[in-house]
Amino acid sequence: MKPGEITQDQDAAIAFLQALAEREDGERERVNTHAAMVFLAGDTAWKLKRAIWFPFLDFSTVEARQTACEAEVRLNRRTAPDIYLGCQPIVRQADGALALGGEGEPIDWVVVMRRFDQEMLFDRLAERGALTANHITELADEIAEFHGMAEQRRDHGGAAAMRWVAEDNIAELVAMPETFGETAVNALKHLSDDTLANCAGLLDERREAGFVRHCHGDLHLRNIFLWHGRPTLFDCLEFDEKLACTDVLYDLAFLLMDLEHRGRRDFANLAVNRYLQRTGDLGGLAALPLFLSCRAAIRAKVEASGAAVQRDEAEADGMRAAARDYLSLATAFLAPNAPMLIGIGGESGSGKSTIAGAAAPRLGGAPGALVLRSDVTRKRLFGCRMEDPLPQEAYGKEATERTYGRLIEDAGTALAAGMSVIVDAVHADPAERNALEQAARDAGAPFHGFWIDAPIEVRIERVSGRRGDASDATVDFLRAHPTLEQGPMGWTRIDASGTVDEVMERLLHMV
Repeated sequence: MKPGEITQDQDAAIAFLQALAEREDGERERVNTHAAMVFLAGDTAWKLKRAIWFPFLDFSTVEARQTACEAEVRLNRRTAPDIYLGCQPIVRQADGALALGGEGEPIDWVVVMRRFDQEMLFDRLAERGALTANHITELADEIAEFHGMAEQRRDHGGAAAMRWVAEDNIAELVAMPETFGETAVNALKHLSDDTLANCAGLLDERREAGFVRHCHGDLHLRNIFLWHGRPTLFDCLEFDEKLACTDVLYDLAFLLMDLEHRGRRDFANLAVNRYLQRTGDLGGLAALPLFLSCRAAIRAKVEASGAAVQRDEAEADGMRAAARDYLSLATAFLAPNAPMLIGIGGESGSGKSTIAGAAAPRLGGAPGALVLRSDVTRKRLFGCRMEDPLPQEAYGKEATERTYGRLIEDAGTALAAGMSVIVDAVHADPAERNALEQAARDAGAPFHGFWIDAPIEVRIERVSGRRGDASDATVDFLRAHPTLEQGPMGWTRIDASGTVDEVMERLLHMV
């Protein structure tokens, strides 16, 4: 069979579903993808999988489509139980008429879903500028929670699995010379081979440590929507466990790649930092460029495959252009970057965390710099959620030394992975600042240290306005300790009484 080849006549099932949808409310709406058709009417959606074959997907028989429909409902109920109502056969009754369920020979199968507002899809929110930082923060929390409960699968993943993904991508890209040039595909192949060789051991270690799980598998913006005000994951990859049972960071990488492709590195950076704050999973950062690249290459071949079955030539041309863009992005993700370490210190309420978050997307390669925040690290060490207050003893000398020691350790891990790092902490003690500078020297990375100054009135106003923040600093604490002893200050002082953008631009100019 050729990729995209239609293997069975589904005209009867399509006509039946169109009539069924029309009978519901007098209107009918249909959404087409390269692998399915979704018929929408009233509060219900019926999803019919195309009788089609691709090297990465086989819906060529009724039995294969039944298996895929049942798996789709089971797996998506992990994250969207209100949406996935079940799957049913389209049967041919004794009189020859078609019906949904009941007695008769199944001629096809559909997933039955609760219809939701398509304008709440994250890709549509992004397209009309309605996607917010709060959406991304909550989404990262949802993904971290989902990954935490997902089934561990040591029978999948590891270096062999990623090598299969990368080699399969290259083989399919090579097979579409009408879309991709040989030089561009070869460039990606050589970079992928080198990166795989460098992180093969890490990938196997992560599989054995339980980081390979039955994930979503197709985690881009079009498969996320707002349901009752919360980001909800749906339409996971159901047709091949090899593609869905992956390293959790490879699962996250699809979202990061999609945001990068849309020109929203700020959101990609926010998502990865929030996820890592929730999980503490810094050990896989060395493999993140490979994960991002493979995700972009997959989108390249999917777009090109879709163009091959697209009847509208203008649409097909647009899909081929998108495919080439994804291939360029896949190559760019593997370009080496020289990481740097930046220390941002200052008293509570000075704005250092806000400045660090704003500057991070502008530093290093995609998805930007890792932000290590002492408040978050301290709470993880005490086994607390970011939003939960810690007792006073958690801020004693021993706990603080332990916290700053972990910051140094985590910074070294990220720098070794080739990722730039911003360490956001008070850093009032000269020994703490010296230790961070030494960490940069040990990693062979450039270092820049900044001390953020702001008047006490400004700091009090900022702290009083905090809600749900990792910092436990209070207005009473600031009033009792308006200034901290800093010792000899070798870091560059920056006045932070202006806007965040003004302060950030000054900092980036000095870097």
